[in-house]
Amino acid sequence: MSQVLGVVLAGGLARRMGGGDKGLVQLQGRPILDHVLERLGPQVDRIVLNANGDPGRLAGYGLPVVADAIEGFAGPLAGVLAGMEWAARQGAGWIVTAATDTPFFPRDLVARFEQAVADEGADMACAASGGRRHPVFGLWPVALSADLAHAMTVEGVRKVDLWTARHRLAIAEYADRPYDPFFNVNRPEDVAEAERIAQGGIARDHTATEHPV
Repeated sequence: MSQVLGVVLAGGLARRMGGGDKGLVQLQGRPILDHVLERLGPQVDRIVLNANGDPGRLAGYGLPVVADAIEGFAGPLAGVLAGMEWAARQGAGWIVTAATDTPFFPRDLVARFEQAVADEGADMACAASGGRRHPVFGLWPVALSADLAHAMTVEGVRKVDLWTARHRLAIAEYADRPYDPFFNVNRPEDVAEAERIAQGGIARDHTATEHPV
């Protein structure tokens, strides 16, 4: 597979967290975004942050910041499109997306995506755990950026599942025990649960090999 670039999706409004950037919520004394970057960084060639508003608030990370390709907070699919278009300018063939509020996702995610696409002859892949899909975590071919742009701008498609249903989608399935690796900090009360998972030390190496479905 050609160069794979990582896109951290941080473009949401975080209404259930009272607004602001969920990735900047503290977990073990550091922003959740730090944990996300530590997990994603070794799996990809480069990383870009997808975030709306003033990019200066993320300047400390020294990473490129791109806003949603579609205005009006159109959801994660707009971030996928923004990432695809950015990657195309870098000459990359694929992007992998990860949520900014999910600090425990697997360290073998990209490898599992690539294997799933190869095994099934699929166009793209997304993650699942405990039988539930997580389309925000996906491997996307940059070659389909024009197809996605048409779906969003002409047809008004906003749901990830509606667009992926048009293509061959492979699933990388993970166990959701002893914890769900795609647990996300979506509400203030989720911070305490994230701390519990992190302090238990079980969040370090949650891979399909160690926790088979």
